Amino acid sequence: MQYSIVNYSELEKTSLRFDPEYYHPLNLTLYEKLVLKPHQMIGEFSYVTDGIHNPIQFDDESNINLISAKAPKDNYFDLSGCGRISTEQNSKNPRTRLKEDDVIVSSVGTIGNCAVVDKSILPANSDRHVGIIRIKNGFLPRFLSSFLLSKYGRFQTYRESTGNVQLNLFVYKIKEIIVPNLSKDFQEYIENVCIEANYLILSSDQLYSQAEQVLLSELGLLDWKPKHQLSFVRNYSDIESAERFDAEYFQPMYDEIENYIRSYENGNDLLRNQFKQNKKTFKIEPEREYQYVEIGCVNISDGSIDPLQLRGDELPTNAKIKLLENDLIVSTVRPYRGAIGIVDSNNYVGSGAFTVLQECGGINKETLMVFLRSKPMLSYSLKFNTGTSYPVITDNDILNFSVPIIRQEKQEQIKSKINEIRKAKYESRKLLEIAKRGVELAIEENEVEAEKWINEELLKWSVSHI
Repeated sequence: MQYSIVNYSELEKTSLRFDPEYYHPLNLTLYEKLVLKPHQMIGEFSYVTDGIHNPIQFDDESNINLISAKAPKDNYFDLSGCGRISTEQNSKNPRTRLKEDDVIVSSVGTIGNCAVVDKSILPANSDRHVGIIRIKNGFLPRFLSSFLLSKYGRFQTYRESTGNVQLNLFVYKIKEIIVPNLSKDFQEYIENVCIEANYLILSSDQLYSQAEQVLLSELGLLDWKPKHQLSFVRNYSDIESAERFDAEYFQPMYDEIENYIRSYENGNDLLRNQFKQNKKTFKIEPEREYQYVEIGCVNISDGSIDPLQLRGDELPTNAKIKLLENDLIVSTVRPYRGAIGIVDSNNYVGSGAFTVLQECGGINKETLMVFLRSKPMLSYSLKFNTGTSYPVITDNDILNFSVPIIRQEKQEQIKSKINEIRKAKYESRKLLEIAKRGVELAIEENEVEAEKWINEELLKWSVSHI
């Protein structure tokens, strides 16, 4: 059993917090180590605020990113599910507009996730569920974000969160987080490691764009744009055959996409003839730890997968499929969002809301992933939607998609680029972990030992990166 004895005078210093988690022995140990170093509170060296409190006005035609709590991850941004804010609302909210080198912290959801704003995500604004830290002096932004992601930052963001149904990290609590005054030289060292990691992430985004261009150019769809028609004519026999009578199903743009695929010079086939469906199930063991993949675990920008760590008795009822390395998973819920990715481990279990596909030889999984995630095919998936607030399609809808038999040399180009992306993402995350652990060592030992360890790890990384 673990317990802590706390004087009443200590409660007075913490606004009379008396919940036992706040005084967990691990929290107290980390705090005691941290305060041995010279330190400041974030509010002493930064301007801190949050995002827009009014309902967000989204606009797909805008070029202004909307940063929400799900965007910051471990020192990088995932913009895949964030949307765009209207130019009008952006202009009316100058306080919440983001600037280069702002440190953005999730204040709900996965509290404490953070990343640093760079030119690649600007222009951008933010909603109320993030904290914005704008450093005035004394600290470098990527050092601060690495510290906040370290165990010495994480314990503070979790510890200072309050609420019942949903925890919140309020702005005044962000201001009270303490940060060690490590030397400028050491901060620059951490900053440079993070910049290299972010460069790899940006390069992977460019590689994905190149892979998509290869495929769409091959199909003649590179410049395709959806054309939603308000009126058109269909025969009653078409309605009988499809057993659908909603107008959306018969939009002419879907015929246009199908015609591009079926007229492809190298041929086409039904997806079910080119890929096998994985329906492998598993038996849940309540005490066992599982890596669970739900729709939200799939990055809709590049298809990378970040599973949840759950015990068997915490798995949702929809946890049904034993995923295998190299499976291609395709979301059947809100499929137009593009939650489609390649499984990189044999240790995952997946939601029943995925159609899970395995290669049979004619088309490689990388090419199919890029094809299904392309703008024409995401638009095409709308044809089969049923439901309104939670639209879904079926396994059979996906298995009956017409797919082009892309020429082998083009498939190899696409596969090569996707493999480069996977490697770049992996190497980037290794660098970010090195930066985070380096900060922890500087607190626990000293900057000299931390730099020595970082140098050793960077040498290993550079050898493996070649």
